[in-house]
Amino acid sequence: MQQSGDEPGGDTGPADAVAAAAQDIGGFIRAQRLSAQVSLRQLAERAGVSNPYLSQIERGLRKPSADVLAQIAKGLRVSAEVLYVRAGILEERPASPVRDALLVDESISERQKQMLLEIYDSFRRENGQVGENSGAKRVPEDRSATLTTRVGKVAE
Repeated sequence: MQQSGDEPGGDTGPADAVAAAAQDIGGFIRAQRLSAQVSLRQLAERAGVSNPYLSQIERGLRKPSADVLAQIAKGLRVSAEVLYVRAGILEERPASPVRDALLVDESISERQKQMLLEIYDSFRRENGQVGENSGAKRVPEDRSATLTTRVGKVAE
């Protein structure tokens, strides 16, 4: 009987890819939990999942949903985005000092982080489109008109 991945040059199927992703995210969650000095039981309680289910996730036997990953991220006090990337749900974004600072800031909630990242990304997209459409190479220095229009006030 041939086992996938055992043969040299053998293809790995979709089931193998899912198992590898589950193992990777499980190992990452375990490493984060141990780093934070949180027991399996404590994290399960914080995340609102059962102790056996969390154990299965950590051992790579189960692949958690995005909702469960968000709960685990909250319990670990890490960004859900980090877990989504590790689980293969999101693509990794280019490094950004602003993004990195927001993701590690413990003084704001996950929801606040997501909102700030969305606003930041929208400004970046807008500035990139302005540069492409007008041929300008730099961003206008006065952004007050843009900001006031975004909040619904008339710009002068």
